[in-house]
Amino acid sequence: MTTMTDSSVREFKMPDVGEGLTEAEILKWYVEPGDTVTDGQVVCEVETAKAAVELPIPYDGVVRALHFPEGSTVDVGTSIIAVGVGDGAAAAAEPVQEAVADTPATTEAEEPKPEGRQPVLVGYGVSTSSTRRRPRKGAKDPAAAQDASAAIQAEMNGHGPSAPSAPPVPSVPAAGDRPLAKPPVRKLAKDLGVDLATVVPSGPDGVITREDVHAAVAPAPGEAPGAAPAAVAPAPSPAAPASYDTARETRVPVKGVRRATAAAMVGSAFTAPHVTEFVTVDVTRTMKLVEELKQDKEYTGLRVNPLLLISKALLVAIRRNPEINASWDEAAQEIVVKHYVNLGIAAATPRGLIVPNIKDAQAQTLPQLAGSLGELVSTAREGRTSPAAMQGGTVTITNVGVFGVDTGTPILNPGESAILAVGAIKLQPWVHKGKVKPRQVTTLALSFDHRLVDGELGSKVLADVAAVLEQPKRLISWA
Repeated sequence: MTTMTDSSVREFKMPDVGEGLTEAEILKWYVEPGDTVTDGQVVCEVETAKAAVELPIPYDGVVRALHFPEGSTVDVGTSIIAVGVGDGAAAAAEPVQEAVADTPATTEAEEPKPEGRQPVLVGYGVSTSSTRRRPRKGAKDPAAAQDASAAIQAEMNGHGPSAPSAPPVPSVPAAGDRPLAKPPVRKLAKDLGVDLATVVPSGPDGVITREDVHAAVAPAPGEAPGAAPAAVAPAPSPAAPASYDTARETRVPVKGVRRATAAAMVGSAFTAPHVTEFVTVDVTRTMKLVEELKQDKEYTGLRVNPLLLISKALLVAIRRNPEINASWDEAAQEIVVKHYVNLGIAAATPRGLIVPNIKDAQAQTLPQLAGSLGELVSTAREGRTSPAAMQGGTVTITNVGVFGVDTGTPILNPGESAILAVGAIKLQPWVHKGKVKPRQVTTLALSFDHRLVDGELGSKVLADVAAVLEQPKRLISWA
């Protein structure tokens, strides 16, 4: 996504590298001011809420400026790098003295207005609409502007300092203008009964933050709920940030994949009523089949492990009970039954938990499924999972057994109706053919959304998975 600021400089904007993503963090710059770049050359690596992605530049030229340093979180549609092109490239090739700027070099007013939705290099950028961000007014210093907005918000809520002169009038959206806020903030305001039109924004470009909403409903210190506002007393000087012993504590910023995972899990846990059922099963025959498949020439070079047969067992159970493969459409008040299975596999990575999925897994043969699982796992471990690979999942498997854990109560991946947790496979005493013998045993746990999956359906699915793992020949008889 680019913008022409004059005849020789192009501004490359942060693209939408995944459907619905609104921001990304710049992890690493591969270029610096003065470097020559060519069309398709990767200039930086960014991390979204779903994955790390490398961004190529779509034209030739010389880097004029990097608008954000590494570690900055940038909104989609914001210019991140300026490149001199055409006749201006030669002049820009001279030593460039510009340091990395703290803010974008261009403003909204300087950008041309695209007609409708404009295609960009990766995904889609932000289109012009009635909710387009407005440039901030007032102080040019971002820190000073934010402090001023915070002071105004505090004073409006009755616990800020009272200025001897008339306080500055906060910028309130004109009638018909929609306040700028992200969907989670709008939901928070709705839940708390706050009219966003009355909230003074403190975020960049007039965006209302969660803190602004909380401040709008927070009573003054010591004020009883419902009490009439009293005269504003001078507030004490701002408290210094709480200190802590760095030798005893480490504070890690919550961002990227971790922040997205946290939001998704909280949303799922408090939206879908979870029910979890358990079953302990003898998987000795399944383990023997795994060893036999490893010797089969058809599986040479493929990843063959218990997860392969567990995945196939779940796919068989879904085919026998298709209603489990569904989602809840709150807006339409409908249950959407999927006639395809995008099988998600929870994977732990250095950046956090991700759940890529195998598209149309129900149509794959066992060797094909083995290949897909191997590619999915290796790609996730290398940090190369694309945002598209994590979208559209219908049901998920999480293998907590690799950590020696017996089982768990997994939380649903948002938008899905079921998730299967697989515990550690251990040698245990088991009654087999009337005698107590050492057998390989595991515990399975199935969590499901009780809005659309009742106890009978959930129990049937879990029982079918256990039956296949106990007698793998059912993979053929139930096919």
